[in-house]
Amino acid sequence: MVKSSMNRMLAGNGLFYPIIGFASFIAFLYLSFGDLWVNYSKEINLSFVERNGTQFFVDGKVFYINGWNSYWLMDHAADYNTRPRIRTMLQAGAKMGLTVCRTWAFNDAGYNALQISPGKFDEKVFRALDHVIAEARRNGIRLILSLVNNLQAYGGKTQYVKWAWEEGVALSASNDSFFYDPSIRRYFKSYVKTVLTRRNIYTGIEYRDDPTIFAWELINEPRCMTDPSGDTLQDWIEEMSTFVKSIDRKHLLTVGLEGFYGPKSPKKTTANPEIWAADLGSDFVRNSILSTVDFASVHVYPDHWFHHKNFEEMLKFAAKWMLSHIEDGDKELKKPVLFTEFGLSNDNDDFEPAQRDRFLKMVLDVIYKSAKRNKSGAGSFFWQFLVEKMERFNDEYGVVPWESPSTYRLITEQSCRLAKVQGLHSTQIENINNFCASRKN
Repeated sequence: MVKSSMNRMLAGNGLFYPIIGFASFIAFLYLSFGDLWVNYSKEINLSFVERNGTQFFVDGKVFYINGWNSYWLMDHAADYNTRPRIRTMLQAGAKMGLTVCRTWAFNDAGYNALQISPGKFDEKVFRALDHVIAEARRNGIRLILSLVNNLQAYGGKTQYVKWAWEEGVALSASNDSFFYDPSIRRYFKSYVKTVLTRRNIYTGIEYRDDPTIFAWELINEPRCMTDPSGDTLQDWIEEMSTFVKSIDRKHLLTVGLEGFYGPKSPKKTTANPEIWAADLGSDFVRNSILSTVDFASVHVYPDHWFHHKNFEEMLKFAAKWMLSHIEDGDKELKKPVLFTEFGLSNDNDDFEPAQRDRFLKMVLDVIYKSAKRNKSGAGSFFWQFLVEKMERFNDEYGVVPWESPSTYRLITEQSCRLAKVQGLHSTQIENINNFCASRKN
């Protein structure tokens, strides 16, 4: 009744349609620029993470990481229908006491591409990455941002080679030419510079000056199988890590390795999963020991590497694999070691849900024991966490943590254990302090 009287009054004064038009314009602006009006002023103040020897530090206090992978954040932030998933995931991570998320800062060509072609970017997608970083800052979560993929998903090095081939400047059609082709190296350097110097439209901070970013990762799981000696990849790592540091000396840098030992490593036959692992063109110690690389990364996928071992054998190997790399961090590299991906597929023939929790517990126990002993094992990142209704993004490793009480419990217990070793950082206190205190009672 009141609403219809108001409509007649507005119509009689000739104001009804102009007001409707203005409201539609405001709606258009929101859909177009949405988060420009989101209040990011309440974000937690973060300090840069630093390294001293084999440990990370924040504000002078040792920092161990209970982290996770959600590679999809930028992609989902680019679509307003899926953008709320970013906040849901980051808030959930913070409530579990998780402190660092690893995610993609690349998408080369294809749907929701950040880099449409060499040096050409989609501003809408860049704003999506801005949003991810701003939301992470607001929730006290730091990010490891990976800059390119060795695999073809989201473009990767294959897309760079395709671009060079289409422009008639490629030396070879092999996707390993990503590592040695001068034109492709220029493409990648241009990309890196654009990302590192990007000014976030929501926070006003350039990425290279934002402590929300824990570290840059050069490339996800690099392999150069056309040169098993490892020289080609090593040369690329040296050049690109030096280039990153020339632009940004505030952030930590890692390569993004899986952790395999190369053909000249004394551990190639004793620690690698199988003989093929030494011929992938990478070498864990050689690639990680460079002064421009701040910490080493390792992945743990025994069920992906072996096809004739049962679960108990794979579990035993994974523990040995982790301890071998922690030993390298302590004795050879003198740097922290992060296990930036680990997971167990539910597609294994003998898979049982309890196995995933046993595997998770083993990984978390190794990290906890390393932390208690001041060793180089500095943290782990589960692959991967999702939110509800993301089944098509699952790769048999994904978990919605709050839908699995036993998994959720293991993760939060690890947050509390690490907090006890290092003390609670300011970014954790509000999220996990009460939870950890309640567990003591």
